[in-house]
Amino acid sequence: MDFTSAKNKWFRQIRLFFSSVNWKNTLVFLGFLILAFIFWLMLFFQRDIEATYRLPLKYTNVPDDVVFDNPLPPSIEVRLGDKGSEIFRYTFFLTDSIEIDIARYQEERVNNLQGSELTQLIRTQLSQSTNLRAYYPVNISLATSRLEKKELNVVFDGVVSTSRSNLIADSATFIPETVIAYGSKAQLAELTAATTEYTLFNNLKATSQLQVRINPVEGVKFVPEQVEIYIPVFEFTERRFEVPITVRNVPENIDVKFFPSQTEVSFSVTLEEYKKIAPEDFKVELDYRKFHNNENGRVELELSQSPAAIRNVKLSPSSVEFLLEKR
Repeated sequence: MDFTSAKNKWFRQIRLFFSSVNWKNTLVFLGFLILAFIFWLMLFFQRDIEATYRLPLKYTNVPDDVVFDNPLPPSIEVRLGDKGSEIFRYTFFLTDSIEIDIARYQEERVNNLQGSELTQLIRTQLSQSTNLRAYYPVNISLATSRLEKKELNVVFDGVVSTSRSNLIADSATFIPETVIAYGSKAQLAELTAATTEYTLFNNLKATSQLQVRINPVEGVKFVPEQVEIYIPVFEFTERRFEVPITVRNVPENIDVKFFPSQTEVSFSVTLEEYKKIAPEDFKVELDYRKFHNNENGRVELELSQSPAAIRNVKLSPSSVEFLLEKR
């Protein structure tokens, strides 16, 4: 049986099923069902109902240089009594946080939030008709201890990579460059820097200013907890020059010959600096006193002078043979 025949067969069976249904009786039954639900809902809305909810707590204006002696609860569980209509509304709309202003209670020297103070805070989220039957926890400790503080430099931990035609032009910097660490004297003594979380910045194509978090340390609070890292990225191009190999500190009766007598310097440079760089800016000058005793007759090459703006410098060849001749 092909697909079309099977589809037609199923359509015929579906039509047969629906044509055999007594729709009049079905609609009457559904109507009574809806009326019964409406009557039940009306009775529910008029009845006294109890329900339990969990309200989030939000702590504001916390001083940077203190730590709480006891963990603060993230929420409070309340048992409420009211008409069903109000309880039904709470089910969908009782979601706002209860705000606890720490600075205010410290100013009033309140170290334990309980009794009428806590009840008043909870009732700010409730209707006047609602009966607050119970809540837990019944008190919230706001006791704090003063912390020591220490200013630390921010250090990046991670990897930064650029696209093929771009390079990092200079060292990354932070905004701000330092953060304040709050903790015990012993904890702060072990900290020499504020290290960022290990972060990967891949395929950067332009100068970027990105957010990065300070790696948390147990018992220590950093202010701010995240900083911005500024990464200067520029488009680079490659350039090459032939540079002669020279030598210094040669005795008057000795001639030094190199094979080959020059090396190719290849490097990356920004488009802005490209035309400012000339072969004369490079120098490969070897010190006779450092290589004349080399038994293999070869010497490694290195640049003794080069522009500060260049990157990824390579010498080809990186070493040459030398010959010493008496005059």
